[in-house]
Amino acid sequence: MTDSAAGNTDSESAAHRPGHDHAAPDHAAPDYDVAEKLIDSEIDPGVRAVVVAVLVMLLLLTLALPHTGSVNGFDVLSGNGDALADSVALPSRIFVWFVVVFGVIMSVLALVTRVWALAWIALAGSAIATVFGMLSIWSRQTLPADSTASGPGIGLIIGWILVAALTFHWLRAVWDKTTAQLDAQERRRAASVDAEKNSQWAGPVLGRPTDRKR
Repeated sequence: MTDSAAGNTDSESAAHRPGHDHAAPDHAAPDYDVAEKLIDSEIDPGVRAVVVAVLVMLLLLTLALPHTGSVNGFDVLSGNGDALADSVALPSRIFVWFVVVFGVIMSVLALVTRVWALAWIALAGSAIATVFGMLSIWSRQTLPADSTASGPGIGLIIGWILVAALTFHWLRAVWDKTTAQLDAQERRRAASVDAEKNSQWAGPVLGRPTDRKR
């Protein structure tokens, strides 16, 4: 009984020695790398978000306005009989589709989620829509002489101006974020270099100065 009690006491004392301690992982420690990557993946448009939201609302309204003759943007989008009767060309249809998909839907998603990649997609789609908007106006102004189709409508012209303005504001938001990301990467690179230099420091040299080798 005495030997067994002594053995239990020794085993318990050995289990509590510093060498046998198993430190529990600190799950509460914050992961700064993950947090920094999350911040880098988001945009902060600030007051520009209000401007983008207003432009998106106005773009939706231009779809109800005539794009050519009595054909409005929804007619061009669906390609119904009125659009075919007024000889709506392919650039006009592509312009309206890009306005809806990128100028409206992707812009709303980028504003709500503030994801940097979605802002890039909205920027690229709006820029392409600006080009096709210009081609749409040009195609309505260069109709054949014997054509009975109408020229560019007020909805097409205003929509082209609005999507160009939307492209500008998305470009500013994405460019500012890209510049901030590059600055943050440069700061992280400098900090890692300083940390590596500090880890390679060998400490003070002991002894008298005359004992050091020259």
